[in-house]
Amino acid sequence: MSEKLFLRRLDLGSESRKLRSENMIVIVAMGDSLTVGYQSSIGGEWVESIPYTTFLEKKLLKMDQSQRKKLEFKLYNKGVSGELTGEMLARFDGDVMSVRPDFVIILGGSNDLGWGISPNEVFKNLVEIYEAASNSGIQIIACSVPSILGYDSLIPPRIALNDMIRTYCREKGKAFADLFRATADPKTNRLLDEYSNDGLHLSTCGYQEIADAIFEEALEGLLLWHLSQHK
Repeated sequence: MSEKLFLRRLDLGSESRKLRSENMIVIVAMGDSLTVGYQSSIGGEWVESIPYTTFLEKKLLKMDQSQRKKLEFKLYNKGVSGELTGEMLARFDGDVMSVRPDFVIILGGSNDLGWGISPNEVFKNLVEIYEAASNSGIQIIACSVPSILGYDSLIPPRIALNDMIRTYCREKGKAFADLFRATADPKTNRLLDEYSNDGLHLSTCGYQEIADAIFEEALEGLLLWHLSQHK
């Protein structure tokens, strides 16, 4: 990233946050169909998309009510079905920087791996997204890719990618939410049947589960730290 581009991102993000109410916290969820909340049909019947952000909003409301001062949360769902991590990177400025968030939740890589793209290449794209956010003063929550059911050959690449994401977060001091662990059978590493209608996308309770993991493993702690710095 050029120094000029870095400064533009940093200046725009910090300036926008200064203009907001100190009680306003903006969060972006960026990803593919797992962020959109897509669900496959059941018995030929259409099933409404219910993104994990729906459940996350309820948790944020409870957190708001538990605080001594009134909070305002804006949670933007910037999921695009079928998207690859390279496409997520290409729209980062338009879909993330445009709303100048305090936090961005990043979940991507499932489609790349399905198309046979190597975990190393996927991770490279994700790191560019992580660092574009961090360089703009946005705190990231990096998510592991959930497992899959019915395609065992696609599980090892997921594990390899997730190990890279976990290691990166540990070394860089970034927040990490392990969605693979939250939704997989610990014995087989397969996606639990109860969390999916088609073996790839999640069911309503699956999206609820990853919302719980994101909040409890990462977002809640970041928000409490953020609030402690703005008393």
